[in-house]
Amino acid sequence: MKALVKRITHSTAGVNTLALRVPVGIIFMAHGAQKLFGWFGGYGLEGTGQWMASIGMEPGVLMAFMAGSAELFGGLFILLGLLTRPAAVVLAFTMVIAIASVHLSNGLFMSNNGYEFALALLAASVSLALSGSGKVALDNALTRRLAK
Repeated sequence: MKALVKRITHSTAGVNTLALRVPVGIIFMAHGAQKLFGWFGGYGLEGTGQWMASIGMEPGVLMAFMAGSAELFGGLFILLGLLTRPAAVVLAFTMVIAIASVHLSNGLFMSNNGYEFALALLAASVSLALSGSGKVALDNALTRRLAK
């Protein structure tokens, strides 16, 4: 188990990932808060759940809870650089589902509710899953602690 956590948290990336982690983490957290709590103009768990059920994602409230939790907590973990790779994989999967189930049929552009923004978040998530958190991250504290 210790070896697995070390592999997941180790990163040879520099400080450059911080420039990606901060905005991506904030964006995901905000979208999760919209789904879960209705903050920032969102519909909250009930409203998001009803919408998800209306597009065939049943049970809607559970799907809204899972998507909102992945975005809120995954975004927080990305922002902090804590278990960055697993958080990024969960967020990448969430974006694939969003693209396939909501945005793909609307084309590329956001002005038509297309997939361009979700695709950018997917790319950022995949990049972080591959690179890890970088030098300025809590993952480094985990790696050092496990090395003892």
